[in-house]
Amino acid sequence: MREIRFVDAIREALRDEMLRDPAVFLLGEDMGLYGGCFGVTRGLLEEFGPDRLIDTPISESGFTGLAVGAALVGSRPVVEYMFMDFMTQAMDQLVNHAAKYAYMYGDQAHTPITVRCPYGAGRAYGATHSQNLLPWFVQTPGIKVVVPSTPADAYGLLKSAIRDDNPVVFGEHKLLYPILAEVPDAADDYTIPLGQANVTRAGTDVTIFAYGRMAREALAASEHLDALGTSAEIVDLRSLSPLDVDTIVASVHKTRRALIVEDAPETGGVAAEVAFRIFEMAWDSLDAPIRRLTMPDTPVPCSAHLELLLVPNANTIAAAAQELVEL
Repeated sequence: MREIRFVDAIREALRDEMLRDPAVFLLGEDMGLYGGCFGVTRGLLEEFGPDRLIDTPISESGFTGLAVGAALVGSRPVVEYMFMDFMTQAMDQLVNHAAKYAYMYGDQAHTPITVRCPYGAGRAYGATHSQNLLPWFVQTPGIKVVVPSTPADAYGLLKSAIRDDNPVVFGEHKLLYPILAEVPDAADDYTIPLGQANVTRAGTDVTIFAYGRMAREALAASEHLDALGTSAEIVDLRSLSPLDVDTIVASVHKTRRALIVEDAPETGGVAAEVAFRIFEMAWDSLDAPIRRLTMPDTPVPCSAHLELLLVPNANTIAAAAQELVEL
């Protein structure tokens, strides 16, 4: 094990897969000399050259279409969008093409494309650079969606995503890039299977489900709850599609209370899907209503002060969980 930052874990996963498989190449805006919008790909151009790390024009639809075509003929492209918000420019290529070919043509066509997307609020970037659009892709059959919350998960999940024969949306919360934590040594070829949640803290009184940055806030909230005598179990969903329903249901059977936290609008989100899965499969175990803690159905404001009011945090998560326990 070694301690590295979240951003470095992603870079190492990319480098490992490029060394392991010559079919892997990277493309996106300012990924080469600039090193990517958040510095993820720094140094990779010098090591692999412009044929394996391609700086593209400002055309998400164009370079995503290129990636889909390359995937169809045997490559494993990894696309980086500067901000997840800009994926809206490539929805046709992702949703109507990459996600559908395996269903339309069977074994004749595979699209092993990984799309890396920095997402989320917290930097006062405003309404068009701060969104969490991951629920959109969860609703798209044929696309897998994974969201790490630690450097180790970023490393292991990204390697698995690149090796997967399906299109994978890989969410990277912008505020997690500087996080420092332990990651297995590269020589161990560490991977994490897609579709598995992670119980990051065992508890008995309430389960808090979350992903990405909110999974870290949930862990911090559990420490606040300890002081109140409440034992919270934390389940980092990690994989939003496929969703690890077995782990979700098992935890609810154990704690009998469920709080789902998500830094996305309330309506139609991942939190709503998790809540209904619990209702379908574990309603008879519940001692309190299922609760969601999300952002309101409004665009993210530019004001840092207003932005803070919208996003769940350790304090609001702890308060919501304690209310469930006291019902």
